[in-house]
Amino acid sequence: MSEESRQVQKRRRAIRAPRNVLIRDFAIFQLKLLLDGAKDLVLSGLSFGALVIDLLSGGGTRPRVFYSVLALSERFDLWLNLSGAVSRLEEEELDEDGLFGASEAGSDTLLGKVEEVVRGGDLPRHLRRKLEEERRKHGDRGSGS
Repeated sequence: MSEESRQVQKRRRAIRAPRNVLIRDFAIFQLKLLLDGAKDLVLSGLSFGALVIDLLSGGGTRPRVFYSVLALSERFDLWLNLSGAVSRLEEEELDEDGLFGASEAGSDTLLGKVEEVVRGGDLPRHLRRKLEEERRKHGDRGSGS
C-alpha cells in the first residue's frame, strides 16, 4: 500500500466522541464560523477602502494599504485556525478532550487561548488533579524522612 493510500485511509477514519465532547466541539466550531464570517464582512469593506486609498495616492511609490489588509486577513486566519485541529484528530484517537486535545493550550490560536483560559493548561482537569495529588503524596513522604 502506498503512502498516499494510507493518508487517504487516515482521513476517512471515523472519529468517535462522547456526546458532551461532540456538543462542546460543535459550539467551538460554530463560534469559529461566526468569527470567520464577521472577519469576511469587515475585511470586505476594509479591502475596498484600501483599494480606493491606493488608487488615489501616488503611482506605486508608497506602500500599498491593500496588501496590509491581506496580511491582516492572513494573521487572523492563522489565529482562528478554523479546521486545523481536524488533521490532528484524524491522526490520534479522540478522547474526552475532543478539539481541546488536538490543540495546545496557550498556542497563538483561538482554540489554544480558549483552552488556556478554560482549563488553565494543556492537561484536562482530572489529570491535573491526579498529578497534584501524586505530588502532594510524594512531597509528604519526602519531608517525613
